[in-house]
Amino acid sequence: MVGTVFSIEEFSVYDGPGIRSTVFLKGCPLSCSWCHNPEGQQKSPEIIRSPNGCIACGKCEEFAKKSQNKIEYTEKSISACPRNLLRVSGEIYDSEKLCHKLLKNERILKNGGGITFSGGEPFFQADFMLECLAMLEGKLHRAIQTSGFCSPEIFEKSLVLSDFFLFDLKIIDENDHKYHTGVSNTVILRNFERLAKSGKDFIVRVPLIPTVTDTEINITAISKLLQNVGVNYAELLPYNKMAGGKYAMTGRKYTPTFDENVNVCPHTEIFDRFNIKTKIL
Repeated sequence: MVGTVFSIEEFSVYDGPGIRSTVFLKGCPLSCSWCHNPEGQQKSPEIIRSPNGCIACGKCEEFAKKSQNKIEYTEKSISACPRNLLRVSGEIYDSEKLCHKLLKNERILKNGGGITFSGGEPFFQADFMLECLAMLEGKLHRAIQTSGFCSPEIFEKSLVLSDFFLFDLKIIDENDHKYHTGVSNTVILRNFERLAKSGKDFIVRVPLIPTVTDTEINITAISKLLQNVGVNYAELLPYNKMAGGKYAMTGRKYTPTFDENVNVCPHTEIFDRFNIKTKIL
């Protein structure tokens, strides 16, 4: 099978146990208003343009396609830029080629580390990811970093083929989840409960978004859920105020559904009340 990868980060220490290679798959069914990887939102490869260092010569636009006030750069636009500010985000791999590339660091990664599939949302390219996980079985430790948004049937397959999960829990209230991410969280919570019962190793991660996920109501609801399924540890990811910086490269506008100037409140005291240890990353 083939898939689209927008980045491979080698020697990562934040995406699971040990030293890892993290594969970022393009495409995501969610539209979180705080997304800091806009280049990972759509599945197909796209040309992105860095605004830094641009001398406004217009040469890239000479070869661009223009429609309805939108500029779509082409391969010729890339070669026309005198500052090399344009590049293709997204490389097509077949599963054998990707796994061969990942296994080049097998000697380092198998010493307590491994491979992590992230995104975007890696389940957006589920068949490709699952085939890669099967190819890596018995060779390297395999992890998935996910929002949990996929069919229960696909998630069941991943439980067999993966060794570890980094599972994001964002918002418990379904209406709020729909408003801020564009999708219901019903299947997410179902998959999380299945993960908790599976016996697989996993870590819950909570993105702290000001006035969205870091409210007392939401943190309390997350804490209750974790306590109910026997989870006593969670990692908290404070909002990155530089999140909107990459949107100009993709030609998209950053439109958060919250005031990003408000300081995040982790409410660790609420987690403490439910006997859940936390670590702020």
